[in-house]
Amino acid sequence: MEYSAEDLSPVKKKIVITTEPQEVEAAIMGAVALYKTSVQVDGFRKGKVPASVIEQRFRDKIYEEARQDLINVHINDVMQNLGVQPLSGINVDGAGALERGKAYTYSIEFEVLPAFDLPPYEGVEVDQEKVVVDEKEVADVIERIRRDRAQLVPVDGAAPAVDGQVACIDFAAYENGEPVEGVKAENFDLALGEHQALEDFEALVKTIPYGQEGEGEIRFPDDFIAKDLAGKTVTMKIKVHAVKERKLPELNDDLAKSLGLESVDKLKETIARSYTQSRENLNKSAAQKTILDRLLKMVDFPLPESLLDIQMRTLLTDLKARLERQGKGLEALGKSPEELRKEMLPQAEELARIQVLLLSIAKKEGLEVSDQEVATHIYQESLRSGEDFKTLRESYERSGLIFVLRDRLLADKAMDRVYAKAKVTEVEPGTPQADGDAPAPAEAPAASEEESK
Repeated sequence: MEYSAEDLSPVKKKIVITTEPQEVEAAIMGAVALYKTSVQVDGFRKGKVPASVIEQRFRDKIYEEARQDLINVHINDVMQNLGVQPLSGINVDGAGALERGKAYTYSIEFEVLPAFDLPPYEGVEVDQEKVVVDEKEVADVIERIRRDRAQLVPVDGAAPAVDGQVACIDFAAYENGEPVEGVKAENFDLALGEHQALEDFEALVKTIPYGQEGEGEIRFPDDFIAKDLAGKTVTMKIKVHAVKERKLPELNDDLAKSLGLESVDKLKETIARSYTQSRENLNKSAAQKTILDRLLKMVDFPLPESLLDIQMRTLLTDLKARLERQGKGLEALGKSPEELRKEMLPQAEELARIQVLLLSIAKKEGLEVSDQEVATHIYQESLRSGEDFKTLRESYERSGLIFVLRDRLLADKAMDRVYAKAKVTEVEPGTPQADGDAPAPAEAPAASEEESK
């Protein structure tokens, strides 16, 4: 195998690789041998099929597998010889098929980390806020628990429901006198004043007395998530079966025991501990972001386009998910995709610069991410999403996101290493930063993918 390397830019390389005829022959014969032991051909016992028959019968598959095996082996060898690690993925340009007795030439292109002098990241001084338990936060959590376990009891009288109550309703939408498919429900409990439904819909419900029916026109917003309803005006017919209110359980040991705890004191202690852990993580993330901001001011380097593109796609995916949780689409912002990208570019550039810095530190520190660590992360994601682990892992591999995930985990390790070497001083909440920097957002600085997803 021979190769030549060319720098297309400070962060992009092209490698032309030529495989000798002997290597091509060996790869083809190796693939034939594997097929010989695994396939069944009529008229022959398994494992006794002549190699010539195997090659003739499965030629296309055998030659393609041999080509892929050669490329994979050579890419690994070249990367080791050059001492480089591709970012994101590798583009292979080699459309031709293997031929016996002939060399095989192809090229690969990939991006690498830019070369620059790392800033002095050991012993960085940073303030980090102490965690002070907010009793109101604890009380709010307890109220949410009581609310979640509340009983719905009918209210006296026949007055329409008001905010804070729950109306049990039937409803159906009509357009030009015809039912609108999919906009219908029976015995639906609607909590009023909690923005569970369109404002006009809730307003209509609050005009209908208990046991009676009513109707009115409802207009769906132009950016409504159900595209077939967006912008439409329909007639909504509603019947109120019951008006209920929540009867909260008493805050006592019985409530605590229903949650698997011994007493109210244990409940409060558990909530406070969870609150403390959460605030510690947020304050640590803020301190880490402050460190990164200071280090990034000391360096300048070109950004790999692939990293910038990944950050941009991640930001857009996250924005879309947030809007969908509100029942909206990207159209609700009134901006074209190009305008959104332009608006998000500075944030995407900052995230990409953070990742370049952290990956470069990881390289200097000799940090690595094992296959087991990657698999563990994907497994945990499968548990959260309910997806099959094997299917999810294969999806990562096919899409090339496995490289993105590995880089993100490596950047997280580098951030932990920098933080461990920093001089962290605990300060009271609300204390101004020593260098005048504003407190950073409470967000993990290296969490740049999608998880992504």
